[in-house]
Amino acid sequence: MKNVDWKEFGLDVLVDIVAGMLIAVGVYNFALNANFPVAGFSGIAIILYHLLGLPVGIGTIVLNIPVAIFCYKFLGRTFFLKSVKSMVISSVLMDYVAPLLPVYDGSRFLAALCMGVLCGIGYAMIFMRGSSTGGQDFISVSIKKVKPHITLGIITFVLDMVTIVLGTVLVFGDVDGLIYGIIVTYLMAIVMDRIMYGIDEGKLTLIVTERGEEVAERIDEYSGRGSTILKGMGSYSKAKKDVVMCACNNKQMYTIKKMVHKIDPKAFTIIMESNEVVGEGFKEEISEL
Repeated sequence: MKNVDWKEFGLDVLVDIVAGMLIAVGVYNFALNANFPVAGFSGIAIILYHLLGLPVGIGTIVLNIPVAIFCYKFLGRTFFLKSVKSMVISSVLMDYVAPLLPVYDGSRFLAALCMGVLCGIGYAMIFMRGSSTGGQDFISVSIKKVKPHITLGIITFVLDMVTIVLGTVLVFGDVDGLIYGIIVTYLMAIVMDRIMYGIDEGKLTLIVTERGEEVAERIDEYSGRGSTILKGMGSYSKAKKDVVMCACNNKQMYTIKKMVHKIDPKAFTIIMESNEVVGEGFKEEISEL
C-alpha cells in the first residue's frame, strides 16, 4: 500500500462516479424504458432484466465474474483492477441511484440520442483514465491479444451486433428497435472519439517553399509553436525545396496561411485535419494500458 498514489486514486474514483452516473442514467433512465437493444454487457443485462427481472447493475456484475476470471491473464493486473473498480461503481449507481431519478417516457428516438451521448461521454471518461467497465471490453482486449491481426474496431463491432440482434430476437422483436440499437452504438462510438481525440483536434500543414527558415520563424513569432523543416526536392524540376511542417489549432491556421502567402506567393501549402497532437507544447502523453 506504500506505493499507492492516493491523490491519483481519489481522482480515479471521482471520475468513475461521474462517468458511472452518466452511463447509469443513459441506460436505466433512457434505454430501459424505450425498448431497444443495447450493445455490450449492458445490453445483455437489459435482456436478463426483461426476461428474469434481474437488476441491470447486478446482472452486469454476474456476467462479468466468469469473463473476468477467464480474461485476467490477457489483461494485466493494473488494467484489470482499475476496470473492476469502474465496473462496480457504475453497477451500484445503476441499481441504487439511477432509479431515484425520473425515467424518460417520450420518443424512442430522443431516448436513443440521449443514451448515446451520455454513455459515450461516460465511457470516454473511464477509458481516458486507463480503465474500462469490464464485460465486452475484457473480451475485446483478450481477443486482440490472441488475434493481433484483427483490429479492435472490427472485434467490437461484431460483438456489438451480436448483442443487438440477440436482444431484438429474444426481447423486443421489432425492426425499429434493431435500428435504434444500431444508431445508439454508432452514436456512442462517435461521441467517445470526439471526447477522447477531438478535444485536441486542429490542423497540420505542409508548406513547400524556398524560404523555409523565414516561414518557420514567422510561424513561431505568431503562434509560439515550433515547426519542423524537412528537406525536399521537386520530382520534375529537381529543385531543392524546404518543407515546413507545423501543427496548430484551427484559428491559427487561417492566419498562418495568409502569412505564408505574403512571404512566398509561390509556396505550395497543404492543410490537413489533425485529430490529436501529443508532445511538447501540446497534450501530454498518457501512460499505456
